[in-house]
Amino acid sequence: MSRAAAVAMVLLLCGLCAPLQARTVYRCVQKGTVSLATAPEPGSRCTAMTVDDNAVQAPNLWGNFGVFSGTLYEREQDGRKVYSTRNLPGSTPYLRFTVATPPGEPAHAGLGRVGTPQLDRHARQFRAAAKATGVDDAWLRAVAHAESAFDEKAISPKGAQGVMQLMPETASEYGVTDPLSPAQSINGGARYMQSLLRRYNGDRTLAAAAYNAGIGVVTRYGGVPPYAETRQYVDKVLALYSAYRQAMGNGPERPAQ
Repeated sequence: MSRAAAVAMVLLLCGLCAPLQARTVYRCVQKGTVSLATAPEPGSRCTAMTVDDNAVQAPNLWGNFGVFSGTLYEREQDGRKVYSTRNLPGSTPYLRFTVATPPGEPAHAGLGRVGTPQLDRHARQFRAAAKATGVDDAWLRAVAHAESAFDEKAISPKGAQGVMQLMPETASEYGVTDPLSPAQSINGGARYMQSLLRRYNGDRTLAAAAYNAGIGVVTRYGGVPPYAETRQYVDKVLALYSAYRQAMGNGPERPAQ
């Protein structure tokens, strides 16, 4: 996670501790992942860190371990309320938050904006890709709209290309030799999305998150990662999907392939 996000979480946890001039936050490691807590976590190896209210900068309690859960949990421990970024038995979500995408991650906000459906853009190619893969035409259009606004010449700052904004390694995996060809990009993107929907048993939210941030990141977080870019992207695609289904005169949502 970013330094700024780490500092913010330390300050939040400190605010949940007793109102003293110096507060204690615990950095707890369990199975290779790190969490922050207001009390030592059962089953974790925890190190206490005293945070001075008057300190100019909060200490970095995260080090190089693990990943950020994106949720602060509340539970009772030894007769009092304690808070942790790890979901332990008996915990309930207290606060959800997002963090900046770490450097090097592929997560992105997308190049297209939510707007009026554009049914005339590459319509023949989308129909062909939907028929070949079984992926809903409206879903493919929603992804393309969010990714590139249907611009076949689009190139993102992170190196994604074409209508479906395929990264070079993904394009190569799905046989796309010209990523700026609308037909190749849409076909490759449809085949990639087909594999994601199968992986996630038709869960469009997870498929969109993996298309945006990568399968490994979704696996690491056990769901949609807490990156602001990815969550905004998923919301955008789902909103566009509903708009495209309505614009195309479709009935109830088709089960994902």
